[in-house]
Amino acid sequence: MKTSDRLERIQPFRVMQVLDRAAALEARGHRVVRLEVGEPDFNTCEPISAAGIDALQRGQTKYTSALGIAPLRQAIANFYEQRGVRVDAERVVVTAGASGGLLLLAAALLNPGDEVLITDPGYPCNEVFAAAVGANARTVAVRPENRFQPSACDIEAAWGPAVRGALLASPANPTGTMVPADTLAEVADVIEARQGFLIMDEIYQGLTYTTVDYATVLEIAPQAIVLQSFSKYFGMTGWRLGWVVVPEALIDGMTRLAQNLFISPPTVAQHAAVAAFSPAAMAEHEVRRMHFAQRRQRLLEGLESCGLRVPVAPDGAFYLYVDISSSGLDSETFCLRLLDEFHVSCAPGSDFGSIDADRYVRFSYTTNLESIDLGIERIGRALERFRGDS
Repeated sequence: MKTSDRLERIQPFRVMQVLDRAAALEARGHRVVRLEVGEPDFNTCEPISAAGIDALQRGQTKYTSALGIAPLRQAIANFYEQRGVRVDAERVVVTAGASGGLLLLAAALLNPGDEVLITDPGYPCNEVFAAAVGANARTVAVRPENRFQPSACDIEAAWGPAVRGALLASPANPTGTMVPADTLAEVADVIEARQGFLIMDEIYQGLTYTTVDYATVLEIAPQAIVLQSFSKYFGMTGWRLGWVVVPEALIDGMTRLAQNLFISPPTVAQHAAVAAFSPAAMAEHEVRRMHFAQRRQRLLEGLESCGLRVPVAPDGAFYLYVDISSSGLDSETFCLRLLDEFHVSCAPGSDFGSIDADRYVRFSYTTNLESIDLGIERIGRALERFRGDS
């Protein structure tokens, strides 16, 4: 069977391969410390689950509007208003996960041969959404000296005749860093001057642990497009629900695309998600954020005590992007040996780009403190062996 040429451009998501390998070890009875995947270990909080059960019992299982049910779109609009930003509910497009939102945006904004700027390192699947519509991703190298975020000069230098816009993230995966407010304003000005679009991936907004000077890009660049998800802060990974906030000019096109590509977002998940903004659920989200803050500090201090370097402490998300070059191994070898020999799983930098990817590893602190302590102890022993081997 002949397949499309675009399949040749799509690389495997290595962290999922690590996940499978870790699961195989667990199936053989090994205790694996799971520091690889970006999924909260907490179950969906009770008010959300209860609302989902109620929706099932009331028979709320039919198609909805392609853009989502009105109560959820209004709840999302209210969520922004509570943060000082007015967003008309008509501009909110509920999607089948943030991934569904990215696919809709790629189809709405990019033609074959167009380019979109993304960061390296960055979320590995971003370029796939461009490729799916025949467009290309052009990478912008980001490094520790700029907290792994691009400057306006970086965006300006990377812009070319085929570039139509940029997709950035704040907080970012895999680094957990945020774009500073003044830098974000400058970046938005550069893009607007070129009549381009700015998509800001904010799926980790809310999961922040340092003082931040904005809650959403819309505070700084009202013309930007927001990509959001119920997976991370709201803990609804398997419900597959997200949203985008788009300018009015995009509403009609997004509607037509959503109708044809998805029909509607998952119905039960939508009714459950309305409860994600309830006072009881928001209180639980905040308790969980504080747990992540504790885990972040424990893992950060523990890895540094082992002699690994965390060049930039993360502002948010639940990742540490760690320089493992002192181990004497490249990142993929480090991850494989750490998993196979010491039963600790993490994600190699090669999953997130090519810039210094052989020296970086992403550790995720989505597990409890006891597991983090066990992981640190094992990593310490692993490093003794790795350094002895070299």
